[in-house]
Amino acid sequence: MSKWFVFNFVLLIFLTWKVVNYHSFPFMQVHIWFGVIGVLLYIYNWTRNAVFETIRNVPSRKTKVRLARFSKKVVTVHRWTGNIALIVVLFHGFLILNRYGFNFSNPKMVVGLLALLTLTFQVMTGWLRLYKPTIKLRYVHLYTGMSLFFLVLLHIIL
Repeated sequence: MSKWFVFNFVLLIFLTWKVVNYHSFPFMQVHIWFGVIGVLLYIYNWTRNAVFETIRNVPSRKTKVRLARFSKKVVTVHRWTGNIALIVVLFHGFLILNRYGFNFSNPKMVVGLLALLTLTFQVMTGWLRLYKPTIKLRYVHLYTGMSLFFLVLLHIIL
């Protein structure tokens, strides 16, 4: 099993814990629900990286073939899930700006803005990989996803 499965699971548990312990749970405001849905879509897509890492590291050829076939079917949904995540996160950001305004001294807002920019870049590199599948672009997409993971985690913590 890939370490990213564990990281994704920990992020999911932490997100759930933060949402359930929110002062107005289960009657939370709409902007929080958009943020939660955006993170869930991102975790769903980022789990694909864990599948690829498992394919590389598992010794059984049968398992590798099964996971590769599964991943091939999911790739078309993967691109659109990334787009939907970006749209949902944009709504989240719009609702936050509408409600609170933007404040550079608020670290949660700054990290959220960085995460939004990173997600935008992530989606762009994902679509570029469809038309120009180079190794360099693959690594940019991969490392952008890793950066986004830690930015999302930091955004949830703050």
